Amino acid sequence: MLVGLTYDLRADYLVQGLDDEQTAEFDAPETIDALEEALREQGFETERIGNLRALARRLVAGARWDWIFNIAEGLRGAGREAQVPALLDAWDLPYSFSDPVVMAVTLDKSVAKRLVRDQGIHTAPFAVIESLGDLTDLRLPCPLFAKPLAEGTGKGIGAASRIGSYEELESLCASLLERFRQPVLVERYLPGRELTVGIVGTGRDARVLGVMDVQIDASAEDGGYSYENKENYENRVRYRLADDDEALQAADTALAAWRALRCRDAGRVDLRSDEGGIPQFLEVNPLAGLHPVRSDLVILAQLAGVDYQALIETIVAAFLARTGMVPS
Repeated sequence: MLVGLTYDLRADYLVQGLDDEQTAEFDAPETIDALEEALREQGFETERIGNLRALARRLVAGARWDWIFNIAEGLRGAGREAQVPALLDAWDLPYSFSDPVVMAVTLDKSVAKRLVRDQGIHTAPFAVIESLGDLTDLRLPCPLFAKPLAEGTGKGIGAASRIGSYEELESLCASLLERFRQPVLVERYLPGRELTVGIVGTGRDARVLGVMDVQIDASAEDGGYSYENKENYENRVRYRLADDDEALQAADTALAAWRALRCRDAGRVDLRSDEGGIPQFLEVNPLAGLHPVRSDLVILAQLAGVDYQALIETIVAAFLARTGMVPS
């Protein structure tokens, strides 16, 4: 089988003038190297395609692959993570991970929270601020937490994200609206543990790979698992596998959210506990990073005794089972 690789290289966008934070979700060359090696170890032939525009050019020129291992994040728009899957659907090419609907729904954190809330899944009360005028009708009590509606990798999160007054909230919302050109998600602040749950599989076949406790050192930047803390995780963050009652509850909540949102193959669900120790859904990442060292899903898998090669094999197995494809 010939497998095409779709991805966004960080370096490609840095040379276009984007900064480090704007390109934080994009991939390093070592990710593509490691992924390609892992696929070849399974007996697949591989071909590097690249980003959305490269894929479009290749498809129009007549190029085809048996299936696509897609980790392309996209650059612009609320549906950026859905763009490559939508194009592959149009050409009837199978691909790993979730479909365009899931990618768009989960990128908008408020839509994902509404959908899981409708299924009875715990998530903190929230509001979406599209302009400063929306703050007039806000009734959520402080402390609050605010972040961009449709970003990942801790972008837009920092020491100012935890808000103690409506004056602070107005100032932060003004800054985020200007900086990210998108609405702001405001949630009730959750003071408990930061937990992330790795999941592999689809629907009834989905299972929890492990629950990871994300512990921010006292010397780290305030604001929790922020962009700066993620970027400098070696000195600021400690990770441990958790299997206590609260972690098991987080696993159940994450799996329920994964299935409710119809995510596929593998990914990560992030949660934070409230003052009573009840894990609350924050967001799901259906396109979790696969850097062989730095990515949370990879770190979690390694803590659970699953090395990089085995993780990619597990993801591929889930994809093949879902599609019914048989390697040749």
